[in-house]
Amino acid sequence: MSETAQERAARLQRESMIVDAHFDLAMDLLYKWERGKKHPLLPWLERFRKGGFGLVVSSLFVSGSFLPEMGLRRALDQLAVLVREIRNTEGVALCRTMEDIERARREGEVGILLSFEGLDPIGNDLNLLDIFHDLGVRAAGIVWSRRNYAGDGCFFSPKREGKKGGLTPFGVEAVQRAQELGMVIDVSHLNDEGFWDVMDIAKGPLIASHSNCRSLAHTMRNLTDEQIRALAEKGGVMGMNAISCFVREDHATRRATPADLAAHVEHIANLVGVDHVGLGFDFCDGFENYLTLEDDIKTYDVIAGHENVCDFTVALLERGFNDEEMRKILGGNFLRVFGSWLGK
Repeated sequence: MSETAQERAARLQRESMIVDAHFDLAMDLLYKWERGKKHPLLPWLERFRKGGFGLVVSSLFVSGSFLPEMGLRRALDQLAVLVREIRNTEGVALCRTMEDIERARREGEVGILLSFEGLDPIGNDLNLLDIFHDLGVRAAGIVWSRRNYAGDGCFFSPKREGKKGGLTPFGVEAVQRAQELGMVIDVSHLNDEGFWDVMDIAKGPLIASHSNCRSLAHTMRNLTDEQIRALAEKGGVMGMNAISCFVREDHATRRATPADLAAHVEHIANLVGVDHVGLGFDFCDGFENYLTLEDDIKTYDVIAGHENVCDFTVALLERGFNDEEMRKILGGNFLRVFGSWLGK
């Protein structure tokens, strides 16, 4: 008897090392810890396990209300709470190397990898990049959707602004130093000028941890076809973002679905091949009490959290992806990139 789509999706998720390349876990844990929540990691860990995730990349994201004076302290507080929660929780491990990731998988643990979502915490002090690497940060998103010492971010929707810039001289140094340290460079949130600066100076492979296709949803946060080709030429991978405004332009009037997000995967596969697409869901439902997008855009997750990733897997299967392609999308492609930088 042939498998149903649901059965096939469940099997593929069991067989695959599923990777979410972007989640604001550390930010959430700190906010909950400050509000007296005990063991705030446990509910997330249960959701990761239900979805079959083997590796989750936790960003260090600092809200603008803490910048510039509190950026460094806020990032270190996030890191401190995350590390403490991991130490006090069974079934989860902080990963710094591919050996750590592989060990976590063998032992049935969920691996957590650390990434900057904007280099705001280091200000203009390159020495701090080395310190954060020593503390376990292994990927570097240069900016969030705002300007920092390293470069310019892109807005979620058009906004009047002065003359745009790309990477600053400090940003160029930061990209080069991050790669010397073995950090993965993440181009999500850069404006177009900064994206092309990174393409000019950085070695591949690179990632766009949580960016979709601009040709399907026209926002600067998504990548153009030309940018997708450039990322692929460097051997890079882009992670599909589940936030509704990055999936459909008319998300406010027509409910965006997992099938709509699967259309972005299909577009990338047709454009550059399936080796350059993965998952970077950026789930934000549940953060609404303390996190709003720029301009207070009303959004929702088109997949109901990590525990319901099967809905997306089924949508991909309905697009005709075979088992080998699915394993790459679910995690294999990001693991390939991480393996080229993290070492053993």
